[in-house]
Amino acid sequence: MFNNIYKNKKVLVTGHTGFKGTWLTTWLLKLGAKVVGISKDIPSHPSMFEELKIEEQITHYKEDIRNLEKMVEIISSEKPEFLFHLAAQPIVSVSYSDPIETISSNVMGTTNILEALKKSNHKCTAVIITSDKAYDNVEQVWGYKEDDKMGGKDVYSGSKGATELIIKSYYHSFFKKGNCNIKLAIGRAGNVIGGGDWAQDRIVVDCMEAWSKKEIVEIRAPKATRPWQHVLEPLSGYLNLGQKLYEDNSLHGEGFNFGPRAEQNHTVEELLIDLSKYWHFENALEAYKVTGNIPFHEAGLLKLNCDKALFYLKWQANLEYKDTIRFTSEWYYDFYKTNKDILQKTLEQIEEYESKAKEKGLKWTE
Repeated sequence: MFNNIYKNKKVLVTGHTGFKGTWLTTWLLKLGAKVVGISKDIPSHPSMFEELKIEEQITHYKEDIRNLEKMVEIISSEKPEFLFHLAAQPIVSVSYSDPIETISSNVMGTTNILEALKKSNHKCTAVIITSDKAYDNVEQVWGYKEDDKMGGKDVYSGSKGATELIIKSYYHSFFKKGNCNIKLAIGRAGNVIGGGDWAQDRIVVDCMEAWSKKEIVEIRAPKATRPWQHVLEPLSGYLNLGQKLYEDNSLHGEGFNFGPRAEQNHTVEELLIDLSKYWHFENALEAYKVTGNIPFHEAGLLKLNCDKALFYLKWQANLEYKDTIRFTSEWYYDFYKTNKDILQKTLEQIEEYESKAKEKGLKWTE
């Protein structure tokens, strides 16, 4: 997998206690990496990070990425060979209630990671994760490409667009130079679902929590369309990008989109109907009801063009929509309703994901 590039390598993951961070850390450990994590807290309760007992298997720093002094200290002392920066304020609704937290975490937090890498200047391959929300969403029907305009109408999108500008300026000002040991690239993805997410104001999380208590979930925008993808899809892209960036200097400073196939665009209502089948609802109307209460702006359509990742990385989405639904529902059902070891369940899903990718002949499985 990934040309065995991560085995015995020291890999730093910021935001490793979050949903995507925990899946990435688990996968890196499976690949034989020595993982160092930086997170300011456990972002949810329950927490996948705690349920999988990840802290026992890694070097764990409880620090805020907005603390520049600490970031410089950790990165200079640990000298990771790879760095995946995921730490962020990731919730759109929170950006309305606390815009300062969102901007400081996403913009200044990323700036501090870049500054710490600059000061350390040890040989390091860094993948900086932003979001599909970094694009200025004009509700176009075709996917956004890597050179499209950055921005956004809400504070969360604006913070991600601003972060992209900071990354670009650091690259051109400091990292592009020949005497710099840092290589970096940007990964963008969105609408990620999967077991282990308990963040607030996320439709799948709301469903799983409600259904585990045999309650009906309320939804705001049943016709909103999203390109749903399982969390392992963009993570395979990030790991693939890290591998190729390590091997190929020409990718230095480039950004890449990671998203599902076009046929995986489904409405929120379609998603809920499909998820509910795994919870043995005889009628989907017993699973949800529409409230129509939309307290903040939400985009109706946002999808990515992933041709660049296909061309340069030979990366493409792996799972069919039905498998995305199955993986997600089964993980939560086992967590809430059975006694199955949830670390074992997580590893089984990673192994099945790898197996399906091998069957398809995807390059990163080599």
